[in-house]
Formats: sequence, C-alpha cells, structure tokens
Amino acid sequence: MVDVTVRGAGVFGLSVAWCCARRGARVRVVDPFGPGAGASGGLVGALAPHVPENWNEKKAFQFDSLIMAESFWADVAAAGGHDPGYLRSGRLQPLADDHAVALARQRSETARELWQGKAVWEVIQASDSGDWAPQSPSGLLIHDTLTARLHPRKACAALVVACAARGVEIVREAKDQGAIIWATGVHDLEAMSHPAGRTLGNGVKGQAALLRFEARDRPQLFADALHIVPHGDGTVAIGSTSERDYDDPCAVDAQLDDVIARARAAFPVLAGAEVLERWAGVRPRARSRAPVLGPHPLRNGAFIANGGFKIGFGMAPKVGAVMADLVLDGIDRIPDGFRPETF
Repeated sequence: MVDVTVRGAGVFGLSVAWCCARRGARVRVVDPFGPGAGASGGLVGALAPHVPENWNEKKAFQFDSLIMAESFWADVAAAGGHDPGYLRSGRLQPLADDHAVALARQRSETARELWQGKAVWEVIQASDSGDWAPQSPSGLLIHDTLTARLHPRKACAALVVACAARGVEIVREAKDQGAIIWATGVHDLEAMSHPAGRTLGNGVKGQAALLRFEARDRPQLFADALHIVPHGDGTVAIGSTSERDYDDPCAVDAQLDDVIARARAAFPVLAGAEVLERWAGVRPRARSRAPVLGPHPLRNGAFIANGGFKIGFGMAPKVGAVMADLVLDGIDRIPDGFRPETF
C-alpha cells in the first residue's frame, strides 16, 4: 500500500515524489515510458529568471524556487550519490544600444528590492568577460547572479536514485492507491482540453543541440533568444526552437541547423565546437504559461502538476514543496493564477 501515487516521471512528478517521501509518505511513481522520457530528457537545463520588474505571482513563485534550488539539488545529490549537474553560474546578456542600457540599469534598481538582496542584476563591461561573452554592440552586458544550470537527464537520474533511497517505487504500471497526482505533461494537458471544450494547454516542440566545449564553470549566455548553457562535463547546450506546428515531435531538421548557426554567430568562441547530439521533444505549455497545480479539473479527487513550459526545472523545487503541502497536509499555498479553474 502507498500513500501517494504520482503518474508521470518527468521533473515535476519526480520532484513531487521526492518532497512527499522526505516527509515520510509512502510513494509510488508510475510512468509507462520510464523516468525523463519526455521533455524532461532534454539537453539545455537553463534555470533563468524573469526580468525583475512588473512583479506578479508567477515571477515571485519562480524566484522562490530558484533560491530554493541550491539546497534542493544538494539534498537530492546527497541522498542518492548522483550529481544533477547543478551550479548557480549566473548569466550574461548583450545590450544593443543606449535604450537597452538604460532599461537594464533601471532593472538593476528594482532587482535590489524584488530579489531581496539574494541575487543581483547589474550592467558590466563586456571586456571583463574575455572571450566568453556574447557580441554586444554597446560594449556592455547584463550580468545576473540568480540564473543557474543543471543537466536535465542527470537531474532526473539523481532524483530517481534519491527517491529510491527514500523507498519510492518507480514502475511502468500499477493501480492507483492513496492520493493521485497527475504529472504526465503534454498527454494530460491536451487530453483535458477536449472535454473542457477549450484549449487549456498544448505541446510546443523544441529542438536543441549539445556541443563539445569546455566551459564548465562559466556563466550562461543569452542572446538572439538562445540559451547557451555550459555543463559540468565539458559540453555546452544550445536551445531552443519553439514550434507550434510540427509533424514529427522527435525529428530534428533545418530549424536546429539555424539555431546552431545563430549561436555561433552570437558567440564566436563556439565556431569550431563539435556537435555531439541533436535533440527534439515536446514541452507542455499551459494557456497561461504558468504551471497548472491543484485539484485535477477532470479526475475527481485527484491532483495535477503540469505545464512547466521552458521553466519546469526552475519551478520544480517549489512545485514539489507546495504539492506535498496540499496532498499530505491540506495546506494550500498555490498561487491563484496556477489553479486549473482559472484556465
């Protein structure tokens, strides 16, 4: 017998299972495809914050989760002995002109208040970063210290062994027992839309690449809508596309070639880096672009944790915590904008 059944072994499902198990619950995770088989098995792993302005519940939730992430992933690594590849490495972004520089300096002021002194957003000279910097017409960069990285596949693998150390079963199929939490990504998000008679969410395809390049302790780079993420194993991930229309969710094509070319143009240091892997997958995007958390809208008595489009790994620590509060103790700390009924 188990207290909690989690359906879905992506980063949301595994994080919820980990948080519930740490609090003494008996947990089973069920996924016919195995852990990290969907969007959570990607390459990029950019844990990047929203800009520090126009503060709202989504940005506040993400900020809290990014601050929690260091201890969350350290505990996961300690429990199972597997490194999730986490590092709060910071991020560099180019500034195109005087207007962009003025806006960035204004945001550095709001960051002092909104980020509570736990991270900074500042304008620096591009020359201070040497060759590891994006091309910047103004000669200046945004540097923030809140951005972090992890390796998506290694993070899921670390959660699997950490959960196992807490007695969590991860199986391909089993009957529901105890509280049921659906964290099945695109499948459930799209399935909910048909009975509801409106679109609650959809899948968005992303393509990304992994390059051989040693930059393991360097900050992330962001330019031309691309994330350049150095990992701790001597690779750099580049991503990604955002495709609403596609025929094959797992096919890589010329759109990824364009991403790689743009990345090398923006960051010439990557010009000769070997492409090790090309990846494509579909990410669950809720209509509001915020996670969908709370009682499941169509499965009576069950719960949902879904919709981590682009920010799933960054949101996962707090998603796990608030869902464990709700399911185990009936304590509801879910922001109103994340609730299924608001969609």
